[in-house]
Amino acid sequence: MGKTKVAVTAWMFGTGGGAAELAEQGEVAERIGFDSFWLPESHFNGEISIPSPLMLLGAISARTSKIKLGSTSYLLPIRHPIQAAEEVAVLDRLSNGRVILGVGRGFQDTMFTVFDVPIKDKRKRFKANLETMIAAWQGDPVAEDADGKPAFLAPLPVQKPHPPIWVAAFGPLAIKQAGTLGLPYIASPMETLDSLLDKYAQHKDHSENAGHGAIETTPVMRTLFISENKQLLDTVRENLNKEGMNRIREQPADLDDWAIVGDSAYVRDKISEYEEKLGLDYLIARGRIPGVDNETQIASLEQLAKITSL
Repeated sequence: MGKTKVAVTAWMFGTGGGAAELAEQGEVAERIGFDSFWLPESHFNGEISIPSPLMLLGAISARTSKIKLGSTSYLLPIRHPIQAAEEVAVLDRLSNGRVILGVGRGFQDTMFTVFDVPIKDKRKRFKANLETMIAAWQGDPVAEDADGKPAFLAPLPVQKPHPPIWVAAFGPLAIKQAGTLGLPYIASPMETLDSLLDKYAQHKDHSENAGHGAIETTPVMRTLFISENKQLLDTVRENLNKEGMNRIREQPADLDDWAIVGDSAYVRDKISEYEEKLGLDYLIARGRIPGVDNETQIASLEQLAKITSL
């Protein structure tokens, strides 16, 4: 194995926003030795909705002490940038500097309608809001009062000048935006390896063309499951194939193109392949494997820790 750091997303959620279930998983992830624990953001999606990931990460921070806390897609276009900057700063203070801020634009038409954001403006709002947030974190005035006295964001994040920012990006325009900003990008866990090779190359080109130096982190999120039980692996593969057919409607891909499922030796070899081909140095193992209970998921994560020497 290379120098890759390993993280995990929440693997069990669906209690209508209950924090205890997620905090317990954060504790387990910290005990196993993962570098970070990640939550997505989703709206109007029934019991699995997570409309306020930072609030839940705050609950997790209270039950952990070392593990970093990540948002896979904190959606900027639907938020006021100063309020968002304040919330991120508070979480970074609350966790003593453990935030990795993954930001995104969002894709649900319903969400943009509800929040009164024209879909055509989402990319422009994303960029403007992010620039405003970064300026506020760096100590620039956010406003002036009637007497011309400047107002400043408070508190500021523990991490200086701000927490690490990674960009969730899927389409070519989003990848270009992430590269032009000089920020690491997080691809969909459903992307094939060939697609990732192309998109990470595009991202690098856009970053270099914008005059940025080498981007230090190459994160990759993969659906990942380890077991030495062949029957269990067959069941997991069948369940994931069904999920893939539902989610990758336009071009169903072979499971091995977008997921890593197998015994320890197989998974170790696949991670090494991603390191070699993509420059992977930060693996985010996606949880929530269909049909897998909590105990079985944790056993898989413990195996992942062993083969990556956490």
